[in-house]
Amino acid sequence: MRIAVTGSSGRLGTATVERLRAGGHDVVGFDRTGPAGPGFTRVDLGDYGQTLDALLGVTARHDGVDALVHLAAIPVNGLVPDVTTFHVNLTASFNTVFAALRAGVRTVVIASSITAMGFPFAEPPPYLPLDEGYTAADNTYGLVKVLEETMAGQLVRWDRELSVTALRFTNIVTPDDYGTFARAGDPGYRRDLLGSYVDVRDAAAAVELALAAARPGASVYAIAAADTGLTIPSAALARRWFPDVPLRRELGEFETLISIDRARSVLGYAPVHDWRTEYAAAQAVR
Repeated sequence: MRIAVTGSSGRLGTATVERLRAGGHDVVGFDRTGPAGPGFTRVDLGDYGQTLDALLGVTARHDGVDALVHLAAIPVNGLVPDVTTFHVNLTASFNTVFAALRAGVRTVVIASSITAMGFPFAEPPPYLPLDEGYTAADNTYGLVKVLEETMAGQLVRWDRELSVTALRFTNIVTPDDYGTFARAGDPGYRRDLLGSYVDVRDAAAAVELALAAARPGASVYAIAAADTGLTIPSAALARRWFPDVPLRRELGEFETLISIDRARSVLGYAPVHDWRTEYAAAQAVR
């Protein structure tokens, strides 16, 4: 396929572009900054006209795309005022997905987040492992993610052939980030993430799988590593952090508290990178 990737110069965007190109796809990156060349077009997604025109075709670049991966966003609260995070991210997402609908692009994958699941979990989750059945936003970044998912659910009613898949990514780490896992024995480490993380390469693989598995309708999947980022067993973490929250089943020793069962069963998602292996390898080199 020819696939447009917004936010192509970001952490996940870069890995996703590399993954899709390695899989034989023709990828066009859309971002405000990026490498000059035939695989990139500078687009301001806050401008609907630019966004629609870029999807329809760009002279000397492409004449339309088969699929869209929307990853562009202000990545966290705190970089700009909260209201700016809301307005910029929601406008970019609406412009991008609505332009795809208008341009006849019927396969869309968007980056959602565990901020749509209650992050940073000041209020305990209703159960563990937490899955896609629970939705809650506690900041403006998360509120946009909830609204994006809601928008997708409505837009697929307007066009019964449209497929929009929202991937609720947890904290995305690169190989350079694994040094921070030296704190893995600290009970407070990654508490606001329910102990979770995901390697950027596995996150990119999830995008590729979501594109391949796209079916008409709106779908949501949580994406995390298979384990927690701590050396404390998962059941002990759950009891320590949320003593009154029920466990829906017995947990594996270091099993993730963000359930990836749906992504496994439907998408075939199987994360292959884990911090224990990566951290040990980094220490061995020193």
